Amino acid sequence: MENPALTTWKKSSYSNSNGGDCVEVALFPAGDVGLRDSKHPGDGHLTLSPDAFRAFLGTVRRADR
Repeated sequence: MENPALTTWKKSSYSNSNGGDCVEVALFPAGDVGLRDSKHPGDGHLTLSPDAFRAFLGTVRRADR
């Protein structure tokens, strides 16, 4: 199990400082990808395989059109 407290999280460039949609992503040493809400980092995170993360991004990009 990855320790999110010891992980470097990067905030999405789509997030803003006005309480907007704040998503953070991290690459775990084992290669999995973590996703969490930067406004509530203590609430936990999702852990996705690289393939699942690519599929997630594809879905988000299609929905953003």
